[in-house]
Amino acid sequence: MTRGRSWVRALRPHQWLKNLLVFLPVILAHRLLDPTAVRGALIATVAFCFCASSAYVVNDVLDRAADRRHPTKQSRPFASGALPVRAGLAVAGLLLALAFIVASAAPAAFPVWLGLYYSLTIAYSLWFKRVPVLDVLILAALYTLRVLAGGAAARVEPSFWLLAFSMFIFLSLALVKRYAEIEATTASPGDLVLGRGYRGDDVALLLGIGPAAGFVAVLVLALYINSPESLLHYRHPQVLWLICPLLLYWVTRVWFLTARGRMHDDPVVFAARDWVSLVVAGLTAAAVIAAT
Repeated sequence: MTRGRSWVRALRPHQWLKNLLVFLPVILAHRLLDPTAVRGALIATVAFCFCASSAYVVNDVLDRAADRRHPTKQSRPFASGALPVRAGLAVAGLLLALAFIVASAAPAAFPVWLGLYYSLTIAYSLWFKRVPVLDVLILAALYTLRVLAGGAAARVEPSFWLLAFSMFIFLSLALVKRYAEIEATTASPGDLVLGRGYRGDDVALLLGIGPAAGFVAVLVLALYINSPESLLHYRHPQVLWLICPLLLYWVTRVWFLTARGRMHDDPVVFAARDWVSLVVAGLTAAAVIAAT
């Protein structure tokens, strides 16, 4: 593998798709035609791409010893020795500086959210990833922080309903990620998984909690559709009910694939590449447009 390809792997640009979550407050507040809001969301997206890549590099540097003993992560650039640690830390620092330079063009609240995101990410890499349950809550929080930061950058306050939905759907997706990681190891049922605080037989518990969290997110959506607040943004909110069975199907399908060992990537990245997920997203968007 060339040095250039190793750096691309270390920066994980495919994971930048998750940073588009900063647009959710703008989209759901129907502000996509507001140039100020869109500009703020674009700034937030670029800043998060730099920030996230910096965090990925730091995480891989910190985890290189454990990654060398992992069946798939052993090929990561720092674990395999393809990239030097000192250069990795220098690049991580440069990316972080670029992230905050870009963030300075957004409202003052945005860099605060970005700093909180980065601090929590590093704390996760150092400690929280080894604490069962807390680790997936932190992962869910990192998704939700993107939504909050996007709202701050665009000067759009995320609604209670969006934050409640985000909390449960991202918890479900974080549990997908953890379940897939544990299943990919060769840990015996009673043995601790390398680099994590889980045992091999904990997957049964995660398989119970994960889909349930996703279904609660759909319940939050149903309650929003039936609330007075939905009338503020939609002339025909009853059309939004079509989204509920779509999401129920999608959450169930994601967990089916995960339980069958077919979830090999971050679930948000998976959704962006999976044709069924894209069809569900398209039908959801059509329902939102019809309801407006």
